Amino acid sequence: MKSLTKSKIWFFAIGQFGWSLLSGIISNWMVYIYQPDVAGSTLFIPQTRIVFGIFTIIGAITAFGRIFDAITDPWIASLSDRCKSKQGRRIPFLKWASIPLAASTVLVFCAPVSGISWINTLWLLLFIACYYLAITAYCTPYNALISELGHTQKDRLAISTAISFTFIVGTAVSMQAANVWGIFIAHGMTRMTAIRVTFVIFAVIALVCLLVPPLTIREKDYVTTKPSDAGAGASLVKTFRNPDFRIFVASDILYFVALTMFQTGLTFFVTSLLGLDEGVAGMLFVMMTALSLLFYIPINKLVPRFGKKKLVLFAFMMFSLVYLYTAFLGKGLPISPMVQGYILILLASLPMAIFGILPQAIVADVAESDARTTGENREGMFFAARTFAFKIGQSASMLIFTSLATIGRDPVTNVSDGSGYRIVAITAFILCACGGFVLRFFNEKRINGILNGTIQKK
Repeated sequence: MKSLTKSKIWFFAIGQFGWSLLSGIISNWMVYIYQPDVAGSTLFIPQTRIVFGIFTIIGAITAFGRIFDAITDPWIASLSDRCKSKQGRRIPFLKWASIPLAASTVLVFCAPVSGISWINTLWLLLFIACYYLAITAYCTPYNALISELGHTQKDRLAISTAISFTFIVGTAVSMQAANVWGIFIAHGMTRMTAIRVTFVIFAVIALVCLLVPPLTIREKDYVTTKPSDAGAGASLVKTFRNPDFRIFVASDILYFVALTMFQTGLTFFVTSLLGLDEGVAGMLFVMMTALSLLFYIPINKLVPRFGKKKLVLFAFMMFSLVYLYTAFLGKGLPISPMVQGYILILLASLPMAIFGILPQAIVADVAESDARTTGENREGMFFAARTFAFKIGQSASMLIFTSLATIGRDPVTNVSDGSGYRIVAITAFILCACGGFVLRFFNEKRINGILNGTIQKK
């Protein structure tokens, strides 16, 4: 059975660039456009808290999308684990999900009525569901291949590092959307037309990248696993019986709830708390990306010495400090807003690199150790179970963020005084600190012992 060459690893990683670019468009810009904080912006859906008198419409729709996404994860994982295609268990899903994923991402922003309308609300609800179904159909089989294509811990770490690089670059490119549509606006386009044209261009680039792995990698040359016979429900239950996986997922949920609140609020933090232009958020994110990439080689060298768990615990601590610092941006600090922004990206770059590389490798290790002790190849379900859990957390995160963001917002001008965003940052700090505490109970030694053959799982 072949091992992936370096070139094949990067062909595989290009697919991650494609879906992270599309994911970045949704996570970074959907709330910003449908619940804007810029005076004079076009409003497409109601802005008040009309869902149970607590949640905003955009918050409820986003939460619905995450919940729908989480529910479909085990179903797609089960279909993929049981797939008997001649092309393999994963590649057919990557091939057929690519076009729907790119198209639905663009359609999310193509509300048909120029003004507040329930037609726009229904449109957004429909296409956010289409988007999440498509990205699940692509990402769940894609992530399962990390464990299957990586035959050793070293291989899995190399794959995780490569896809972390393309993920972070894809997300950084998505953050440049405001700068791109700013160019179109300067040449006479209306703001919404410029935004939609920008997203179409990004989606075409993403589509090409999404198709690279299924068109360049013959799955059966590298993978010998046989299809699983377990149904979605039974497979999900078996997966969560793994105690180390449960602990990791619990910490992962808290991390992603905090990260989702922070990532969604980044542009708001820059514009509302620091008083800078929306395009500055993209520039700062690119700088943070570039800085985090400098840590990739050192992180890989530190893993054999310290282990993945200790490094991730350190990243939890660092991100907690970042979120706490964010809560005080622009609040009487004796330094300029841009310098405050530079400090933010400097503090966040190292933990961003660690979380970009190691969690995927940890899940792959847990899945491989479980397969060795149970004799069942359920790699797809392990990654789906992880995403199922943290997407439920992300759903709660979006409800919380969109509700807190309305605090201090002027009902006439729709501009915030920033108090809601500061509360968001403090909430993210608390959740991230709790995530680090939970991870302390993860038994990395047992996982490594099973993989090295020195112990047997009880």
